[in-house]
Amino acid sequence: MSRRTDRADDAGRRDEPRNSGEWRAGDNDGTAQVEQRVLTKPARTSAAAAFALALGTAALICALTVILSPIGLVLGIIALILGFIGLRQARRVGITGKGVAIAGVVLGALTIIISIALAAGTVTLLNNDSAVDRIEQQLDKMRDKLPDNVEVPQP
Repeated sequence: MSRRTDRADDAGRRDEPRNSGEWRAGDNDGTAQVEQRVLTKPARTSAAAAFALALGTAALICALTVILSPIGLVLGIIALILGFIGLRQARRVGITGKGVAIAGVVLGALTIIISIALAAGTVTLLNNDSAVDRIEQQLDKMRDKLPDNVEVPQP
C-alpha cells in the first residue's frame, strides 16, 4: 500500500493499516497520528515455579502419609528452594509464575513444619518409657485376641 502525503485524502479516514506493525489513525479534521505496535511473544511460566508447586504438593501428601514423612521433608526442602528460584525468575521480563512460586514456597514450608512436628512427636513418644510400655501392652492384648488356627478354604 502506498504512503499518502496529501492531508485532504486522510480527512475522515479511520484506522488504515500501513507497513508491518504501523497503523494510521485519522480524525475528521485531517490530522493523522502514527502508532507503532510492538509484537511480543506470550509470557512463559517459570519452570522452577511450576516444579516448586508440583513438588510442594507431592511433599504435603507424603508428609500427611505419616510413613512417608521423611520423603516429604526432602521434597519440601527442594520445593522451598525451587520456589525462591521461581520468585527470582518471575521478576524478569517475559516470565510469569509469581503466584505459582509463592504456592510452592508455602506448600514446601508447610510440609517442612509438619514433617518436623511428626518426627519430634515420634522421638518424644519412643523416648518415653511409660508410653512404650502402654504400646507394648496394647499389642499384647491384640495378639491375645487373634485366633490360634486360621483355616483358609481351598478352591
